[in-house]
Amino acid sequence: MRSVDAGLGRPPRSLLLTWLALLGLVALTLGLAYAPLGRFSIVVALTIAAVKAGLVVTLFMKLFRGPVLARVAAGAGLFWLGILFSLAATDYLTRNDTATGNFSLPTGREESR
Repeated sequence: MRSVDAGLGRPPRSLLLTWLALLGLVALTLGLAYAPLGRFSIVVALTIAAVKAGLVVTLFMKLFRGPVLARVAAGAGLFWLGILFSLAATDYLTRNDTATGNFSLPTGREESR
């Protein structure tokens, strides 16, 4: 007679270590959110996020040992994500905050007439 959870044994050690590493990185992200890092806080946060994404892709998703089509799809997704980030950065960096013409920027203190 087979037990109900036959095949649901303990997870492999690499998955447990990866899970613990992800929990540690989440705790590190939370701790550094309150640290006064100044302009480097976004760089540190994005670096930690990239490490977490890399762990998930390589160990949980097993992308590098998967089929070629899955790797191509992941690469295409990263390619389009890069295009979206570059377009958003272009929009942000080329905005002009000065008023043009006879219009003034709204301050919220205008009197209603």
